[in-house]
Amino acid sequence: MSGSWWSGPAVTHGLMALFAMGSWISVNSLWVELPVVVNVLPEGWNLPAYLSVLIAFGNLGAIAVTITHHCAPGWLNERIVIHCIQVLAVVASGFLAVFWSHTVVIAGEERSLPFLLFTFLLSLVCCTSNVTFLPFMFSYPPQYIRTFFIGQGLSALFPCVVALGQGVGKLECKTVNGTVQPEYLKESFPAQNFFWFLFVMLSVSALSFLALTQRQSTQQNDSQTQESDNGAAEKNGEETHPLHNGGTPVSEDQVQVEEQPPAPTFWTPRNIYLLALLAVSNALTNGVLPSVQSFSCLPYGTMTFHLSVVLGNIANPLACFLAMFFVLRSSGGLGFLSLVGGVFAAYLMALAALSPCPPLLRYSSGVALVVISWIIFTGVFSYLKVVIGTLLHEAGHAALLWCGISIQAGSLVGALTMFPLVNVYHVFTRAQECVDNCS
Repeated sequence: MSGSWWSGPAVTHGLMALFAMGSWISVNSLWVELPVVVNVLPEGWNLPAYLSVLIAFGNLGAIAVTITHHCAPGWLNERIVIHCIQVLAVVASGFLAVFWSHTVVIAGEERSLPFLLFTFLLSLVCCTSNVTFLPFMFSYPPQYIRTFFIGQGLSALFPCVVALGQGVGKLECKTVNGTVQPEYLKESFPAQNFFWFLFVMLSVSALSFLALTQRQSTQQNDSQTQESDNGAAEKNGEETHPLHNGGTPVSEDQVQVEEQPPAPTFWTPRNIYLLALLAVSNALTNGVLPSVQSFSCLPYGTMTFHLSVVLGNIANPLACFLAMFFVLRSSGGLGFLSLVGGVFAAYLMALAALSPCPPLLRYSSGVALVVISWIIFTGVFSYLKVVIGTLLHEAGHAALLWCGISIQAGSLVGALTMFPLVNVYHVFTRAQECVDNCS
């Protein structure tokens, strides 16, 4: 099929985005579906704490891959690892859709062991993807790594849109015995259907990667066939020696091994700076700010929260798409961009800290400001991640491995930092529905 539409760059970009979509869609789906499953499973609202711990343990996969690369360079076949973790994700999501509500009795108490087990397996896949998917991207030109990050943005957008269509978190304020109480509306479809959606998305991602590898093998075979044909044509003209130097036959005694210049070290100040920016940006976007999004938005109303989530997730792939046409290479420019994103991050953190009575609470300008802040914050740091990933792609295969490690390390540190503040010390106060929290 060489030379047909199937071999075109547009198909490669599409398959790449669908392949990358499977990297974090599992964890994103579990988070957005939590308001539904907590009403069924015995752990109740302790499930977010369990989910955070399981995601942290999921980093064991990333650690194992990193140690293997360090101790046995070249031993790990990234394609085989990716195929394995994708099959694991598809199987785990299928079992999750069937058994998510089943419970077992442990030490005299009901526990949702199947849900927790399959959640851990999906977290293991997501965490491992950062240190396997990104190094695999070194086999493609730099423009495709931008498409890869677009796909990662879709891994957050698709579950969010489906959850909104499901009606997650919708409520009505009803008066009962003279008091106003919130009543949560029944979802449009059950959690089992949502998990089947996750199964389909992971299957699409796995099939897309399979198509990418098959296309690579086909192109390599076509290239080898063409080279062999060219070599046969040359032999028809003249007898050639196995060893050539610029087309002139030479003997083995005349061949001298050229001394290769030492490879430049990866750990330059610029690369360290890029990795640090990448770790900080992922700590903010994947750990710190998502932990307090409800505190920063819900005081302004549920519609503000939904708009912030949806439009922020739309800003992610749009910022990655912008990087397809414009790549900011200046270290100072990247630092300034991160500073701009940091200003909006600080504003959102301040809103969360002041919950349930943030400024401009009863004004439309307050709603607009918080939604715009989430859009700009998400868009700026999404663009920053794509640009840094592109620059590290140019530094080699090892650079992309460290790119994945920085993303995972930053996300983990951000999540572990916020977990005790939110769930143990209760630094942030949540607004109560259907009541005036600031009268």
